[in-house]
Amino acid sequence: MNIENNIKLWSNLGMRATFGLIAMELAKQHPDLMITTSDVSTSAGLDRYKNKYPDKFIDVGIAEQNLIGVSAGLSSEGFKVISTTFSPFQTLRCCEQIKVHLGYMKHKICMVGLASGLVLGNLGFTHCSIEDIGSLRSIPNISIVVPSDPFELFKALNAAIEHKNSVYIRLTAGANSKIINAKNYEFKIGKAVEILPGKDVVIIGCGNILGNCLEAASILREKKIQCSVVNMHTIKPIDKEIITDIAKENKLIVTVEEHNVIGGLGSSVAEVLSGERNNCKLVRVGINDFYSSGGSYEYLKDIYGLSVEKIIQTVLSNF
Repeated sequence: MNIENNIKLWSNLGMRATFGLIAMELAKQHPDLMITTSDVSTSAGLDRYKNKYPDKFIDVGIAEQNLIGVSAGLSSEGFKVISTTFSPFQTLRCCEQIKVHLGYMKHKICMVGLASGLVLGNLGFTHCSIEDIGSLRSIPNISIVVPSDPFELFKALNAAIEHKNSVYIRLTAGANSKIINAKNYEFKIGKAVEILPGKDVVIIGCGNILGNCLEAASILREKKIQCSVVNMHTIKPIDKEIITDIAKENKLIVTVEEHNVIGGLGSSVAEVLSGERNNCKLVRVGINDFYSSGGSYEYLKDIYGLSVEKIIQTVLSNF
């Protein structure tokens, strides 16, 4: 695959359609790959994959708990398995099956949660997913990765296929996703990446909302505040080393996530900081533990403090 030629295409397509294209490449590399879905082949960009590799594709219908059971069975027989459906149904609807088959019995599956966060806000909070990280983070033997752009999704899927544990990959944003990461950066599950250096404030984010963090940091530089921006793409296992180092050298950390502030990125960072001696203040930006009425993606990001302007205001009010 020519990465250079694909990055722009992936950016235009967004996470979901890019996932389908990456699946085509993964099938070439892994003869033992199986992809399972719950009636979402089109939504996941998998129609071409389904038609080309019918023997490597199983659609269980709208039966997500069966999706995990079938996937676990395939895994027990030696297949490399990727399961996918919309995020709230991939995680909360079958949380017990994930706990038993993946956590307790240790069957290896790579779960891809489509359209997580707030992007499906016009459908209301039955389809938004702000609880998925918090729910899965407490289950042993599952890693959680939140790619910030389609290019990082490519790297995350390739890493997850080879990872020792099950992995939940959380896809955020819609089409026209900003490409955030440098083309030559090294992706490793559990290892964060500083994508913008700074010395006054550290913004730690995950998912495509990192684009807003970078834009906010750029505007803050004009106000003489130098913000570092860190891509914490892996929520579990969290990169404790970089968090500890940041806390030693900075007075303010701001975490930004398209998830409930309880149980997600901010909570993970707070847990690390609670075990260290430091004078660093932590401010968590995210969904403040309430369900609003439905609305557009931009509207919901604004009311939950995730717009560029609101991130700037948060930094200024705490600096």
